[in-house]
Amino acid sequence: MERYDRAITIFSPDGHLFQVEYAQEAVKKGSVAVGIKGKDCVVIAAEKKLVAKLQDDRTIRKINKVDHHIAMTFAGLNADARILVNMARLECQSWNLSMSVPVTVEYLARYIANVKQKYTQSNGRRPFGVSAIIGGFDSDGTAHLYQTEPSGTYYEWNANCTGRNSHTVRSFLEKRYCPEAVVDVKSCIKLALRSLYEVVQAGVQNIEVGVMTFEKEQPEPKARFRIIEWPELHSIIKEVTHEKEQEGVYRKR
Repeated sequence: MERYDRAITIFSPDGHLFQVEYAQEAVKKGSVAVGIKGKDCVVIAAEKKLVAKLQDDRTIRKINKVDHHIAMTFAGLNADARILVNMARLECQSWNLSMSVPVTVEYLARYIANVKQKYTQSNGRRPFGVSAIIGGFDSDGTAHLYQTEPSGTYYEWNANCTGRNSHTVRSFLEKRYCPEAVVDVKSCIKLALRSLYEVVQAGVQNIEVGVMTFEKEQPEPKARFRIIEWPELHSIIKEVTHEKEQEGVYRKR
């Protein structure tokens, strides 16, 4: 049994690649991350690790801008994620230089999935212990949300999550996600926060939220990404907390 456990390129008799499964376990132990595709936006939110007293919190980022129209969050090993983010950024730049148009979200998700898959077939390497949520807009203004796994698989979603207790968050999203719940940016942010608060203590400051929008009214239509700053996020968190309390009171009746 040990040789199946140690060798990445050998299947066990029952069809498992144990090192890939161990990478999935690393993802399950990572802090939770959520992605939601709205009517005219993509919102990604993540729980950050608590910052040490003397640490600069600007260095703790769970949400990364890959290109002007694509952002990514993750669950799993931070160092592995950093490598994937850098590779994704280089691929976007290479595509822009050769094609003179922005890369599509689907292409970048497939590229990251292909990189992960190669690391499940090569000796002297190990799988990436990262599940990535990739969101953004194509040049025609179409929003997309993808998730890639350590095995190299990728799928498109309307809303999904990854990381610790992701099954609880996913169950909440399955119940709450509908067109009426994602009509604008604020409603998407609220849904993302409500889903995170299923497994994260409400009101805490170790939440990061990023929003990607597509500005069609500009002379040159373009996607724009921003991280929600704490004063604005704190205001929305208070609204979400109040709404959650009101729901609790209503249920008790």
